Amino acid sequence: MGKGLKQTRQLAVKRFLKGESPSAICTSLGKSRFWLYKWVKRFDPDDATWCHDRSRCPHTRPNRTPVEIEKIVKMIRLSLYNDDLFFGAQAIRWEMEDLGVHPLPSERTINRILARNGLTRRRTGRYEPKGIPYPGLPSGRPNQTQQADLVGPRFLQGPIRFYSQNVIDVTTNRSGLEPLHGKGSQSIINGFWAIWMRLGIPENLQVDNALSYYGSHRYPRGMGALIRLCLHLGVELWFIPIAEPWRNGVIEKFNDHYEQKFLNKVRMTSFDELIASSLAFEKKHNSRYRYSKLGGKTPLKALSNTKAKLCFPTDETPPVHPLSKPKSGRYHLVRFIRSDRKLSVFGETFLLAPELQYEYVVATVDVKEQKLKIFLGNDQVDGFDYKLR
Repeated sequence: MGKGLKQTRQLAVKRFLKGESPSAICTSLGKSRFWLYKWVKRFDPDDATWCHDRSRCPHTRPNRTPVEIEKIVKMIRLSLYNDDLFFGAQAIRWEMEDLGVHPLPSERTINRILARNGLTRRRTGRYEPKGIPYPGLPSGRPNQTQQADLVGPRFLQGPIRFYSQNVIDVTTNRSGLEPLHGKGSQSIINGFWAIWMRLGIPENLQVDNALSYYGSHRYPRGMGALIRLCLHLGVELWFIPIAEPWRNGVIEKFNDHYEQKFLNKVRMTSFDELIASSLAFEKKHNSRYRYSKLGGKTPLKALSNTKAKLCFPTDETPPVHPLSKPKSGRYHLVRFIRSDRKLSVFGETFLLAPELQYEYVVATVDVKEQKLKIFLGNDQVDGFDYKLR
């Protein structure tokens, strides 16, 4: 505000208080009566700022987004970012819809909230791990690598105990989940078979060291049901290092999503309801959930863009346990070798060379040659006779 304008207001009010007529004051200053009476009304001898301009913003904003909604938007945005998921306005609105938030803001409103709170910056790139090289699996095309995990036991009201066989394609994040009554050999076969009928058969399958996956601690060379199933289908099965679940990080992250968005939200009282609801959740995830690593695409859209041809089981009926003993193929165990130089293969130990201490090695079982081959990187560094049962 200019100094002269402030002095004009002070002079006009001073003349009015001395008894000068409003007409004479307004005529001499070139102002209206409305202007004069406005400043006379504002005059306050105890406030030196009475002649200053005041903000014309309304004291209340009835159309502004409620504070609670703004807090929810910020919370969801940060949560999606930290989980490495797509965190745009559309994804945030979907999350709010799932939470039952009301009123539900528009995407434009969400974008304004994000801009107002400085939450519009993009990622700066993926974290590049440092340290001991790890033999990770490729994921350049759909179904080149899938990760799997058996969740459970969990309970429905009743109580009804169940397990869930969860699988995810690392390249496209397409997921498959199949509820199981138990974790026996036939259940494991049935679960993977049903999922592969929908997702397709992978080139590589990565799992943890659960007994259900490798077969028998008493007979470590017996090739359990999953090992035999993979060998018959030409799938290379990989077991991650013991006590390192983060090596199966994609499926572990999906399992958290499965727990929070499905098991903790959907009420089910029978196994039939569980089967139907699991399939519905799988379809919703694959067709609607968006990932930042996919450029904001859904898993099905990412698959569609690749134009990849998938391989599916030729028979709808899963094979019956016990499967015949395979005569060829390979399966692998990734292991970290400590100072004792011991390699553990499902409870059976092999002593390795001193130079392999504190390294990740791949122990490959060659079924045709009946050999256990030890690889460091691409080089075979050791080997043992390994007669399978």
